[in-house]
Amino acid sequence: MCWSPNADLVAGAVVGALGVASFGRTALAGRRRDLALAALPLLLGAHQLIESVVWSGWDDGTVTGWAVTAWAVIAFPVLPAFLPLAVALAAGRGRRLRFVPFVAVGLAVSAVFAYALASGPVTAEAVGHTMRYGIHALPVGWLVIAGYLFATLGALFVSPQPDIRLLGTVGTLGVLVCGALWRYAFASTWCALAAVASLIIVRWSWRQSRRAGRGRGVTGTMARPPHRIVR
Repeated sequence: MCWSPNADLVAGAVVGALGVASFGRTALAGRRRDLALAALPLLLGAHQLIESVVWSGWDDGTVTGWAVTAWAVIAFPVLPAFLPLAVALAAGRGRRLRFVPFVAVGLAVSAVFAYALASGPVTAEAVGHTMRYGIHALPVGWLVIAGYLFATLGALFVSPQPDIRLLGTVGTLGVLVCGALWRYAFASTWCALAAVASLIIVRWSWRQSRRAGRGRGVTGTMARPPHRIVR
């Protein structure tokens, strides 16, 4: 996801730290429905740390098979299933029906990728300043990629929460820019997109926690019986 092992290592540590902040804040606030989405930076940070191992193995000629496979598992089967589900949970019970198409497509895409990973070996190769991963041939690959983007970005755009919709906008622009740079092997800048996305998640988690705190304060005040005046 970054252009070198050191860049992936630093980016993974930073993004992971943001994940600790967002997840910790959400857990302390008791926002259980938000925990999955608050944990997204932790997943992205782990992804980058794993790729730093892949890069290091490529540089010294000892590419580690488990790291290549772990990277592919997170990127392909996990993310398209995890993200729409996490966004749906954070939206609240009364608003989750709108996410059914995105969750369904995400699960279908995840199943296709899981089958492809189970059917053949995963390979990794450095091309310019990018790391290219190869998996077993996908049936109608273009349709699977379209479903991947529909499930992940689409779920963000239909969220009732402004910060999550902002994440969808940033993600869409980031995919276009990062994809172009990656295609021509100029540089892999997905780690920068992950860092920006993580900052948005941290801001969202803190705002949600503050609202929860204010809500408990108001509820507590209303719940107290009025003082009786004794004469």
